[in-house]
Order: sequence, then structure tokens, then C-alpha cells
Amino acid sequence: MPKFTLETVRLPETTEELRAEVRRFLQMEEENGGFIPACDAWLGGFSPSFSEELGKRGWIGMTWPKRYGGHERSEMERYVVIEELLAAGAPVAAHWVADRQMGPLLLRYGSEEQKERFLPLMAQGKSYWAIGMSEPNAGSDLAAVQAKLTPDGEGWRLSGQKIWSSGAHQCHYMMTLCRNGPSGSDRHAGLSNVIVDLHDPHVEVRPIYLLDGGHHFNEVFFHDVYIPPSMVIGEAGDGWRQVTEELAYERSGPERFLTTFPLLRVLVQKAASLQDDFARRDVAVLVAELASLRELSLSVAGILNSGGNPVTEAALVKDAGTRFERKVTEIAERLADLPPVQEGADPFLILLAQAMLHGPGFTIRGGTNEILRGIVARGLGLR
Repeated sequence: MPKFTLETVRLPETTEELRAEVRRFLQMEEENGGFIPACDAWLGGFSPSFSEELGKRGWIGMTWPKRYGGHERSEMERYVVIEELLAAGAPVAAHWVADRQMGPLLLRYGSEEQKERFLPLMAQGKSYWAIGMSEPNAGSDLAAVQAKLTPDGEGWRLSGQKIWSSGAHQCHYMMTLCRNGPSGSDRHAGLSNVIVDLHDPHVEVRPIYLLDGGHHFNEVFFHDVYIPPSMVIGEAGDGWRQVTEELAYERSGPERFLTTFPLLRVLVQKAASLQDDFARRDVAVLVAELASLRELSLSVAGILNSGGNPVTEAALVKDAGTRFERKVTEIAERLADLPPVQEGADPFLILLAQAMLHGPGFTIRGGTNEILRGIVARGLGLR
């Protein structure tokens, strides 16, 4: 029977100096008013100036080759930087998708032209990318996508729709999974990944507003968009293999359990001030679960660092992380003595409001929990 390949990974002692450097930078930025810690800041905190500052410090594209603007540092060093940014609730949304997924995807499957064109700007924090996977009738079942790619001379024409595309209204490009041929008996055949210029006049982006009126989700419509050959990633028809590998990066990182960490931090402080053993116990359980999730995520980072493709393990991290983030919000709700607010003097109530209002999206992005559990079950040979 198949089994997980998870192994304990320890961060090298050499990363502690890097961690201290990142913390000093974040403390200085926060004290100088550069940002206010927020829940879900890795998708909702869009700050081009902050991303460019990280690029100058070499904290984007950290593991990429230097010839493409990267820094050839280890996956573990990158993990430390990402962990500190997320724990601080820093506004990293502008460069997030480019750094986490699109860069690695292009390094593995992109043409030399694509690498030279896109990667250096990504590493500088100046190139912003969205993801075009889910569709209204495809959800987490990516094999059901219907966005259509049809031949047109040497290039292609793209028609169709994507949904839940975070940041598409602010980004330059979108990596789009589409169907360029019939699937036949193999539902995963006939799929391709293409790069869409979101400023093309034939691309329409419509907002999907959150409960608080905020906006980072979008619907994106492609009205017969011309896709030149230079914007097809790898070989046409190889999209499924590419996207399943890319999802390992999307699902396994610490963002899958640190989205609500700014709230958890103040929740720990609040529980410590209460004469309530039950509240303290509930919060202590959260901290213990967080430590376990971090170990899982580090293990997947180790697999990625060694060149592996931990699809099943990444799905496990995402499923467990999403449920953990919901628990943080629920326990914080129970301990709140006043209604949550979006503005005011109490950071606890503000962060709680953010977590509650953004929470419904946690299980959408990266795949629903039900789909993820199915992936884990197949990976273990249980279905």
C-alpha cells in the first residue's frame, strides 16, 4: 500500500541569522507605519512598494538561478523568510503567486525566452501574477475545465471564464489552465497552461466582493484572446502534469496555517490574562496543533528541496491547515467580550473581524477539503 514520505526536517542553525534579519526589518517597517498586521495578508495585502523592498533584499525568487535574477539560496532559507512574513501579517500579496508558483513552474517547464522575460522582474517584486484554474462548473475538479484554446495560425485563441482568481484586477499576467483538445477516455488529456496578459482588451475582470465589501477575488472572462506561441508553457497538452506539480507548492506552504496567526498571537495574550482554565486549555491545544502543522509543512518543503513532487502530502497539509485556521477563529469568537469590528483601538477585535469575514474563502482556494481528502485517499491507495 502507498504511504506518505513525510520525514522530520530540521532547519539549519545558519537560518537563525536570516530569521533575525527578517524580524528586524519587519519590526522596523511596522513601527514606521509601513504596514499594520492583518489576517489573510498574503492574498489581501497588495503593496507594490513592500514587494519591491523585499526584492531589493533578495527575499523573492530566493532559490532561483542567479542568471534569472534569483539568489540560489536553499528551500529552507526561503521557508524561514516566508514564515516570518506570514507570522507578521505583512502585505505580500503583490508578488506572492509569482514567487510561490509561477517562478518554479517556468523554471521547470518554461522556454528560455519565458525565463529571461519574466523571472527577473518577478524576483524584483515588480511582476504580479494571478492563477486561472477554477471555473463556475469545474470548482476543485480541474479536469472539468472548459476554457477553450483553439488554433489560429501559429498561435491560439482563448475563450471561456475563470473564477476565484485572487488579485486578477491588480496583476499583470495570469497562468491559465485551458482545454486545447478532447479528453477522450483520459479526462486529464488535452489540457494546456498559457500565459494571459491581463491588460489585453479582450480580457474582462469582474470583482467578487467579500462580506466586508473587500475585493481580491474575481471572475475573469476571455473573449477570443489571442495567445501567441511564446505564451504557451511547455508543450500544448501537457497542462495536467504541470498543474499537479504546481499545486504542491500552492498547498503545502506555511500560509495554509498562518493566515490567522496574527489573531492567534493576540488570542494567546488574551487567554493568559483570563482566569479561565478552559479558555487557556483551548488556546494551548491550538498552539500544539500549530506546532504539528509546521512539522508537516517543513517535511513537504524538504521533499520539494530534494526535487520531489509531494502531491499527496501537500493536500494533507492544506486540508489540516484550513481546519486549524477555522478553529482559531471559532475559539477567538468564544473569548471575545465585544462584537468584532473592522476599525477601532482593539487589535483583537479587528483581527477577529478579518478572520471571520475572510474565512469562507479559506476552503475555496487551493481546493476544497473534500477534494483534498479524496487526493489523500487515492495517494494512500484507499480509493
